[in-house]
Amino acid sequence: MKIQRLLEHHGIRCNPFADEDAQTDQVFKEHCIDSTHHPAWDKIFGDAVEPATSIVFGEKGAGKTALRLQIAREVGRYNAKHSDRRVFVIEYDDFNPFLDRFRDRMHGRRRRPERVLQEWRLWDHMDAILSLGVTRLVDMVLKPASDGETVDVAPLDRIQSRDLLLLAACYDQSPAESFKSRWKRLRRKLRFRNWWAQLDLAGAWIATIAIVGYILVQQYQWLATPWPYLLILAAWLPWLWRAMNRLRAAWGMRRQARVVNHEINALRQVLMSFPTQDLAGQPLPNKDRTDDRYELLVKFQNVLRTLGYHGIFVLVDRVDEPHLINGSTEQMRAMLWPMLDNKFLKHPGIGFKLLLPIELSYYLDREDRDFHQRARLDKQNLIPTLDWTGEALYDVANDRLQACAMPGRSPKLRDLFAESVTDRRLIDALRGLRVPRHLFKFLHRALVAQANAHRDDEPVWHIPNEMFEATLALYQRDQDSVDRGLRAG
Repeated sequence: MKIQRLLEHHGIRCNPFADEDAQTDQVFKEHCIDSTHHPAWDKIFGDAVEPATSIVFGEKGAGKTALRLQIAREVGRYNAKHSDRRVFVIEYDDFNPFLDRFRDRMHGRRRRPERVLQEWRLWDHMDAILSLGVTRLVDMVLKPASDGETVDVAPLDRIQSRDLLLLAACYDQSPAESFKSRWKRLRRKLRFRNWWAQLDLAGAWIATIAIVGYILVQQYQWLATPWPYLLILAAWLPWLWRAMNRLRAAWGMRRQARVVNHEINALRQVLMSFPTQDLAGQPLPNKDRTDDRYELLVKFQNVLRTLGYHGIFVLVDRVDEPHLINGSTEQMRAMLWPMLDNKFLKHPGIGFKLLLPIELSYYLDREDRDFHQRARLDKQNLIPTLDWTGEALYDVANDRLQACAMPGRSPKLRDLFAESVTDRRLIDALRGLRVPRHLFKFLHRALVAQANAHRDDEPVWHIPNEMFEATLALYQRDQDSVDRGLRAG
């Protein structure tokens, strides 16, 4: 029997359990993202008006990626209603580019995967987050008004325009355009006048031309003395001094901002475009410390606030997927633990949503008092396990069936099974599946098994108890092998 015929008999137009990953699950994205939430949703999301940090531990398939998508969607809905108090979202979920750049800075044995992340620090996370946020903001500024989400930079004063240009010099990482040309486009968009930044260069050229002209017209014999050369050198000294300072700053940023691509000469040229008084005393990520990053983060927030964004959500997900980590709990711990810093997680105006694998939670109890004093997990809206009850999974299944229902039909999970499968037994079985991904896999397998067991001319529309128990036992055995690492999931 064709599975589609079985589904259509129950008023279901397509298989609601065929997809297992929220990232590609169209049923979830189009129908369930706004209505199907984990019972702890309110604590995890918090309030967009006052962003707060949440740390969630969940096993594979528990819905961490779905939570990330739902948070982003909920923020989008909030922003549509509050254009003057929007929330800026930074999705920190693709670590490969940052880890690759970080590894490129290592040499010798330090390049080994097990050694690389031992060098990872909190300021590397801060650089990565600022890079994502600044690049997205610059994209929004430079986009045509008709092309998606844009911002009007007219409210920015000169100081804030300077700050945005400084942030772009430090962190803009767009692959679509060269660094220098993009920065110049941003400067023109901001109408940031900086012609006096080149006064020392103009003065040097004028002095050089004047001295050479004087020699050519009247004083050829001067060429035999050191004076013209000393005068030309003196004319160029202010520019050379500034160029050396900018080169030193660019070199420091190249060395210390380890997750950001910086080409030294291009960065020096951009820094030379700032008048000296505009760079004096300004923080740069050219030291191995967090102080400068916190100052740059505050500048970023101030620019966003003027543009109508009064809060930031940073969504951290998929930490087990980078190729340098490859599912290793020790590697995940080495990368994530520096982020567990109360000063960072409680930074005003920013809500970090850390969606972490359950394996990391076991390390928390092994940490010493100093770690817990620094992390203060008791203040971070901690969800120790993203648990799902049998009843909650039953509701999830019904929501998906409703999303895939034919017009005028209202299928229920209970309708798929024969009366010999009692409600209590069904709920108990779902409780044993633990997470939505296992629920979807099991129900898909049960529907396929039922379709394969009968012919089209002798259909049986309800899954009997024997089929239910046999399919469940087989699935649980397979899943146990996956949990013990004996086979792929």
